[in-house]
Amino acid sequence: MEAQVKTGRESNFSQLWENSRLFVTDEFLQPPVILRVEDSIIGTLGNFSASTGKAKSKKTFNICAIVAAALTNSMILNYSASLPQGKRRILYADTEQSKFHCQRVLRRILQLSQLPTGSQPDTLEFLSLRKYSPKIRLGIIEEAIYHSEGLGLVIIDGVRDLAYDINSPAEATELITKLIQWTEERQIHIHTVLHLNKGDDNTGGHPGTELNNKAETVLQITKDELDRNISSVTSSYIRDIDFDPFAFHINSNGLPELPDDYQPKQTVSQKGFDYREVSEAKHREALAILFSEAEQVSYGQSDRKTAKELCPCRFFVRNQQSQITQGVSGKQANDSQRG
Repeated sequence: MEAQVKTGRESNFSQLWENSRLFVTDEFLQPPVILRVEDSIIGTLGNFSASTGKAKSKKTFNICAIVAAALTNSMILNYSASLPQGKRRILYADTEQSKFHCQRVLRRILQLSQLPTGSQPDTLEFLSLRKYSPKIRLGIIEEAIYHSEGLGLVIIDGVRDLAYDINSPAEATELITKLIQWTEERQIHIHTVLHLNKGDDNTGGHPGTELNNKAETVLQITKDELDRNISSVTSSYIRDIDFDPFAFHINSNGLPELPDDYQPKQTVSQKGFDYREVSEAKHREALAILFSEAEQVSYGQSDRKTAKELCPCRFFVRNQQSQITQGVSGKQANDSQRG
């Protein structure tokens, strides 16, 4: 019996091995491009991408623009969509919001598409999955993907909610492998949404790391530091040529639109200390002091030297840093007065 099971496994892997072989004489068609920003390719069939951003950065508003562009094969904001014939169906799965708020998102998509909000388009299906467990959510999405004819684009708003433990490398690998499997076998494009950590610009947990490594494009949505009503869109990772950052704000109708004459504003940060600003002569002077004064002192001796006495180099460099910082600040003040 054991030998039969082993033989069956060997036969299975033998077939997989055969199917995985690639030859230079093989012919493949270039995957159809379904989403662009300007001349930059954001999404193709058979791949997946992501939008990332911190809480309340208006990630879902950005997704609404992408879906509206795909629904009408037109340009919304700076997104230009072109789903091919036979691949016009869109599946939107939300894992975070209540049905009330999901319906608001659905209506916003239809308004951006200039379609009536009183009837459901045949080419758009919306799933509200918040009440289910991660395993059930994953199963529902998979069922919809494999049983929706003409499917071209899938949105998963809250991909981390398809995993129980975002700090599990194994679970993250299984989840991203599922995305790859779905996109390749069904020849669809999946666009996911993932939060950034509060303290930095890193995507959350191991799913975020795997997404960055495997995604075709990762977009980042960021609130403008000086105008909180505006959010900017940039690429964190992109396989194609990069695009110029653009921004949007929410108009009086609650819809995202491009602002007039917007220029990204940058705040000036204080320059940190760079040891390379210390001249070679000062470095040599510090080292000379260190090796001339530092002595081997036993920890058992009562007259042990202080840290400053044993390692004057560190305190010397700190002193140099202070002098350099004061010098730079004084120069900037003088330059400002001259201007």
